[in-house]
Amino acid sequence: MLRVLAALVLMLVTCAVSAAEAAPAAQDPALEKRVTALAEELRCLVCQNQSLADSNADLAIDLKNQVREKIKQGMTDKQIVAYMVERYGDFVLYRPPVKATTFLLWFGPLLLLIGGLGALFYRLSRRPKTLPAELSESDHARAAALLADHTPDAGETR
Repeated sequence: MLRVLAALVLMLVTCAVSAAEAAPAAQDPALEKRVTALAEELRCLVCQNQSLADSNADLAIDLKNQVREKIKQGMTDKQIVAYMVERYGDFVLYRPPVKATTFLLWFGPLLLLIGGLGALFYRLSRRPKTLPAELSESDHARAAALLADHTPDAGETR
């Protein structure tokens, strides 16, 4: 009974430790909707392939707060995105534009695939085409003798 009580107390303590403070309710739902929409278009700069909306990193929270402040200042969505790009570069965009500086980002995997397939086909075409060797009469006779020596007797089963 004492063990069960100790386990329950331990579970309650661990639940209290992992609890976090809830985010404050939005004062202006339209503003929060815009912040969320913009946060989905911007990449978290410290996370692997997460948008600001998906990330809980401190920097992502700071960037969401910056977006919120820019909206309160009356900036349009395009102005806010331009501000973020000016400050952090094209990497901050979840879908960066196709241009000279992002060419490898967009087409690099395709170029690697084409290069790999080309190398594979080149290597396969250069491989020597060997045919199975013909056995001489003495090799045939030796193989037949070996097979004849190892044939099962009438009483043996394989």
